[in-house]
Amino acid sequence: MADDAGRPSEAAPRKSNRAASLLVAAGILLSRVLGLVRERMLAIYFGTGLQADVFSAGLRMPNVLQNLLGEGTLSASFIPVYSELLGQGRTREAGRVAGAVFALLLGIAGAIALLGVVLAPLLVTVFTPGFEGHRRDLMITVVRIVFPMTGVLVLSAWALGILNSHRKFFIPYFAPVLWNVAIIVALIAFAGRVDLDGLLMAAVWGALVGGFLQFGIQLPWVLKLDREIRLNSGRTEPAFKEVVRNAVPAIMGRGVVQVSTYVDMVLGSLLAIGAVARLRYAQALYVLPISLFGMSIAAAELPDLARDRAQGAAALRERTIAAATRVAFFVVPSFVAFVLLGEVFVAGIYRAGEFGVADVRIVWLTLAAYSVGLLASTSGRIYQTAFYALRDTKTPARVAGLRVLTSALAGAALMLQFEPVTLGGVTVAAGLFGDLRIEGLPLGPVGLALGAAVGAWLEWALLRRSLSRQIGSIGVGAGALGRLFAAAVAAAVAGYGTSLALQDLYPLVSAGIVASVFGVVYLALARLLGVTEARVVMDGVLRRVRPRRT
Repeated sequence: MADDAGRPSEAAPRKSNRAASLLVAAGILLSRVLGLVRERMLAIYFGTGLQADVFSAGLRMPNVLQNLLGEGTLSASFIPVYSELLGQGRTREAGRVAGAVFALLLGIAGAIALLGVVLAPLLVTVFTPGFEGHRRDLMITVVRIVFPMTGVLVLSAWALGILNSHRKFFIPYFAPVLWNVAIIVALIAFAGRVDLDGLLMAAVWGALVGGFLQFGIQLPWVLKLDREIRLNSGRTEPAFKEVVRNAVPAIMGRGVVQVSTYVDMVLGSLLAIGAVARLRYAQALYVLPISLFGMSIAAAELPDLARDRAQGAAALRERTIAAATRVAFFVVPSFVAFVLLGEVFVAGIYRAGEFGVADVRIVWLTLAAYSVGLLASTSGRIYQTAFYALRDTKTPARVAGLRVLTSALAGAALMLQFEPVTLGGVTVAAGLFGDLRIEGLPLGPVGLALGAAVGAWLEWALLRRSLSRQIGSIGVGAGALGRLFAAAVAAAVAGYGTSLALQDLYPLVSAGIVASVFGVVYLALARLLGVTEARVVMDGVLRRVRPRRT
């Protein structure tokens, strides 16, 4: 039901989903915090040099496995079917389907990982054509180590699907903490004992160990929750066949997105040394709100949407609007903070060791460019989840294809506006803006990031239009967004004033204080402006800090 203002009511299931999304966000937050610690250490030891480029590109290349067969595809195909079977009490059938999916993933992931090891030189030639000499040799070695790791992470995504369907959200999203810890421990253990190449290899081997740890911590929980899991071919299971049918368009959609990732990597490899690393450093911050809010809310909603889809379009519309509203409450301030205060945060996290002032400014500009598409990317995840609940994986796949094509063309065109590129010994001149630089460093990564933002908004518009035709209007509302932006901009002004007063402090400490001021001011102003989510968050905090009455 909705209240007089047209907003969804706060029913018990809604509160349950809010708690579930908080558990997902808590697990993701811990993982991302450790991820930022990992990125800071990489920045200290490698800066934006050759080894940083190789590490960034090396971890991205084998992600074809994780992106094609991992959480995104399983959310579209496996989780809705498995959750519905559990909701209907068909636990034995659910266990057989889970076992068949595991067997299928194990076979495919193992085969592709083996091919990746064997074909590493060819893959490096195709996907990082700008890497030559020593950088190419290092890249080949890294790819051979990391491909098996990604195969294990695919199985970790399967475990996540099982646990989410049983409404166990914290452990699967906490598990990547172990992957980050393994890399951090490897860096600490070998720093100062080996050269930069040796330290790079230590970090990569740490990533491989971390992949096994990430899957291993989830497996006991999976086996405890579903004692009916049996490995099988799935030939006699109609539900498994439905999973496979739904997975095909989902994999095609993820494959298209993967093409976009590789296009970015190919284009980035053609830029000056350090561009790939700077893109990675910016992305590490950019994906924080996407993971914490877009993914957490979508993940919490999907099992219930799958169970309750029989209630009709009205229920789905209500849930979709509520989820999009919660996403906007968190993502609007994230966008404003990245654009207006991004330099403070980038300096606080990365400014140390080999990571210089010029790197801070370029990463900030790249982060701001990515952030132009932040609200579109996070809202788009909610719309995709609604389509998955409707058992429609084809529409998101088609729209993803258009997004990728748009991002690639826009990214390539905008990249050339900021930095000349040499192809086959011929320099492709920059466009209208000339060769833009900061302290001698070109700004090509900013163009690539802007291209990604253009594609994100196209995807958002197409998904929203298509979904609205099926279930009705799903907009958050201009008035609600206006209040959020007003509170966020005012909070950014307070944060900027605080940063000026703290210029002499250590950058990490200053960034922490500025973030705290920004968050407190935003919450207070949003509540004064009547934003429901601000009231819910603040009341929840106050309940925990107030002493209980006896």
